[in-house]
Amino acid sequence: QAVPDAQCLFAFYGGETAYHKYLIVLQFFNVFMFFWLANFVIALGQVTLAGAFASYYWAFKKPDDMPAFPLFSAFGRALRYHTGSLAFGSLVLAIVQVIRVILEYLDHRLKAAENKFAKFLLSCLKCCFWCLEKFIKFLNRNAYIMIAIYGTNFCTSARNAFFLLMRNIIRVAVLDKVTDFLFFLGKLLIVGSVGKRGLLELVEDTAPSLNYYWVPILTVIVGSYLIAHGFFSVYGMCVDTLFLCFCEDLERNDGSPERPYYMSPELSEILLKGHLEPSKSADSQG
Repeated sequence: QAVPDAQCLFAFYGGETAYHKYLIVLQFFNVFMFFWLANFVIALGQVTLAGAFASYYWAFKKPDDMPAFPLFSAFGRALRYHTGSLAFGSLVLAIVQVIRVILEYLDHRLKAAENKFAKFLLSCLKCCFWCLEKFIKFLNRNAYIMIAIYGTNFCTSARNAFFLLMRNIIRVAVLDKVTDFLFFLGKLLIVGSVGKRGLLELVEDTAPSLNYYWVPILTVIVGSYLIAHGFFSVYGMCVDTLFLCFCEDLERNDGSPERPYYMSPELSEILLKGHLEPSKSADSQG
């Protein structure tokens, strides 16, 4: 006899095990390990690039005082001395990212609920942890630069980088806006040029006729953007590393023969222009 509203649901083979009992927990653990390893690889790349760029900046006689292979030297130092610091910084970021995943999971489960307060609280938590993730990424990036420069542990490097940036907050704001705008223009120029060239190649008489041009064009545009983003991320790490080195150089040295600046003459003309003008005017008044 048929039973109304009856459903047949598959349970499992061989009885319930610990795997079936803690399936959701194990899935969140897999997500956590993925975030941790991905962040560690990104951190290793960042500290390697920072070490190579910092070795250029702190070479007094450029390029004579630089190591023969700065990128490989920085990579070797990172693997030999700084894996613990990189793992700790990646762990902190991975914990925040997993919490965001859990909040998204709870939000998905509570979509059918009518509790307005729970939805409001969950939205506030999602916003707070999104901001926290952005701040930790920013702090980790600058902490890795300080690790590459001084070789200190993660907590010390993060504290020193944070206070160094706070002492130069105006320069940080200006540099961030200018570099973001220039990188955006560079990516836009590359993507537009490649997309236009791809379209011209497809509409030529010698090209095979296609019924739909948007799929290859979009593939070329997305691929060119990803490649351009990868290259510009290296330039961004270079800018951030040289800026922190510049701030450290200003605090440690004064440009005198006893304590000369380590920055190149070209960089000093750009970055020290506004820094030296007040001192010159003060000397003339004195």
